[in-house]
Amino acid sequence: MNTPQKKKPQNVMDIFKYLDKSNCGKCGEKTCLAFASAVFQGKRNIEECPSVDKAVYTHLSLGKNEKRQNLLEKNQQETLEFLKGKIRDIDLAKRAEALNAKFSNNRLTLKMLGKDFSVDQNGEIYSDIHVNQWVAAPFFYYVLHGKGVPVSGEWITFRELKDGMTRFNFFQKRCEEPMKKLADMYTDLFDDIVRIFGGKKVEELFESDISLVLHPLPLVPMLICYWKPEDGLGSSLNIFFDKTADQNLSADTIFTLGTGMAQMFEKIAHKHGFHTM
Repeated sequence: MNTPQKKKPQNVMDIFKYLDKSNCGKCGEKTCLAFASAVFQGKRNIEECPSVDKAVYTHLSLGKNEKRQNLLEKNQQETLEFLKGKIRDIDLAKRAEALNAKFSNNRLTLKMLGKDFSVDQNGEIYSDIHVNQWVAAPFFYYVLHGKGVPVSGEWITFRELKDGMTRFNFFQKRCEEPMKKLADMYTDLFDDIVRIFGGKKVEELFESDISLVLHPLPLVPMLICYWKPEDGLGSSLNIFFDKTADQNLSADTIFTLGTGMAQMFEKIAHKHGFHTM
């Protein structure tokens, strides 16, 4: 039996025609056209649309080819270079004061995921752990734009953050669901991983079985609440943020942090012989 030849879309409309045009927002994009554009650019996968017929996958060739992947990596690098340039234009000592961070030897230093992160006036980052794009970009944004608003102690969902609604469903898919899966399969391991990065158990909140608070950045705490399966009900994991978080980091950047952390947790689990697939 011959395998049908997949067609490579020539433009955004070649993808858009397969969508239901409802603009439901479940994929995390504002409109179906925006989602189709993101798929065409290789930023999203068509499988992320809950309404697309699986038969479509056999008709379209949408794999991230090497050229497209290289373009995305180039764009990420260009973003970091842009942010580095912005760091060169600011007074790091004043930003350290505004953020209640340390400033010595011409470097601003603060805690990120429980580890020391420093940046000098040239935008060079110094840390004992590997610094990739999902860590570097939020760090730069926090240093550049954080307002230094103190933590309130009042927790809200990602959806309730300013501009968080547009990416809430995608945040659930890329951050909360992978973390829940890991917690379901290896609860003790999940607890250990969170603690590696400075996470601490707190009094059970929202009647959860496990409540852990992380500080991805000093004024952007993250509360992870996990409910174990009970009485025929499935497990659940939800992530909350302090209501002032979006004054110190944008919702888009918080999204980058959360999804990056979920991927990192999965990689650590795999490295130690635990598999979530």
